[in-house]
Amino acid sequence: MTISTTIDEYLRKRLKPVEGVIPQLAGIEMFGNSIPAANADGDLFEYINFQQRYNIDARIGRANKLARQYLEPLPDGLTAINVVDAHLQWLKSRPDYDSITAAQYRMAKSSEQSRIAENLHELYTTAGVLLVDAQGHGSIAAKIASTVHDTFHTAMLCELDSNGRTTADVFEILNLRLAQSVTARNALGFDTENNTREIATMVYGEIRPDGLFRFVNFGHPPPLVFSAELGKFMDIGWDRMVQFPSLGLEIPEDHPDRSRYVSIMLRPKQITASDLDEITLMNIGDLIFLYTDGVYDGDDEQDRQEIEQIFRECKERPARDICNAILDYALRNDEHLIQTGELDRIDDKTVFIIKRVTAPDIPNLAIATLSSNGPGIHQ
Repeated sequence: MTISTTIDEYLRKRLKPVEGVIPQLAGIEMFGNSIPAANADGDLFEYINFQQRYNIDARIGRANKLARQYLEPLPDGLTAINVVDAHLQWLKSRPDYDSITAAQYRMAKSSEQSRIAENLHELYTTAGVLLVDAQGHGSIAAKIASTVHDTFHTAMLCELDSNGRTTADVFEILNLRLAQSVTARNALGFDTENNTREIATMVYGEIRPDGLFRFVNFGHPPPLVFSAELGKFMDIGWDRMVQFPSLGLEIPEDHPDRSRYVSIMLRPKQITASDLDEITLMNIGDLIFLYTDGVYDGDDEQDRQEIEQIFRECKERPARDICNAILDYALRNDEHLIQTGELDRIDDKTVFIIKRVTAPDIPNLAIATLSSNGPGIHQ
C-alpha cells in the first residue's frame, strides 16, 4: 500500500460520520450519505449531535458556577481566580477606578454566564448538519474539506464557552481560514506560478423539533424543500435569501485583518443574524433536501423534475431510504457519463435528508405548508 493511498483512506474515513452519531430529535428524522468520485472525498457531511459531542450538563454547571463566582469580591492581596478578578485588578490600577463601576461589571459578567447557561439548554433539542464541497477530487480536496471540518469544531468549542450556542462568528472564522493571505503563507492549494486557489462551498444549519431549520450558505446549491401534501418542491423565494460566495473569496471590509488577505469580492460588513435564513417544515412528511453538485447542480430543470419524482415515490419511506434512492439516481447518471466519455463531469456525491415525522406543536398550523424567512443563526 502506498503512502498516498493510506492518506486518502485516512481522510475519507475521518470525513464520513458513523451512524451512531445521528441525532435523535423528537419529530425529526435525518440521514446522509456520501459517495466519493476518487479514493479521497472532497465532499464532507457531518451530523452535529450536540448532546453526544459535548457534555451539556457539565457546561451548564460551569456557567452557573461562574455566575456565582463572578459576584464574589476578591479579598485584597489574593491572586485572581477568574477573568473577572483579573480585569478588576487591572481596573484598580487605573486612576479613574471606582467601586460602583466594579460592582456593575461583576453583575454584568455574572448575568452573561446565566444567559450562556440558558442558551446551552437549547442544545438538548437542537441538531446541526454541516455540508462542505471542496473543488476537485482526491487528497487535496479532502484536505480542504478536513480543514473546514477542524476549523468548524475548534470555533464551535469557543462559541459554546462564550455564547452557549452557534453564532455568525463561527462562519467568519471559517471564511477567513480558507482565504488567501497576501503572502500566500496559509493559502490552501496555493500555486506560486499561476496563483490558483482551491475553493470550497458550505452550508450549515440547525434543526429543532418544531421543524425550524436555520442555516447559512457559502456558494452551495440551495436546499430544496419538498411538500408531502402537494407532492412537489416548494418555491420559497430563494432569490430573496442571502447566499455568500464560496468560503475564502470575500473578506468583509470591517474585518480587522482585511488587509492581510486577498478578497475577490466586496462585502461591507461581517455576517450578522439578519444575513442568515430559516425554513420551517410545517406538516408531517415535509422534507429538506441538502446535496452537492455531484448529485444536482441546482439549475438543471430536467434533473429537478426527476429528483422530484423520486421524492413523490419515496415520501412515505424513512429518510435513509430517500437518501439512498437519490444516490442511486446519481450513480445511474454517472453510468451515462461513462458511456458518453464525459468522465470529467463525474463528481463526489452527497445527499442529506431532513424529514418531519410527527406533527409539530405550532400555532396556526393551517396557515401555510412551508414558510421561509430570516433571521437565522443567532448573532
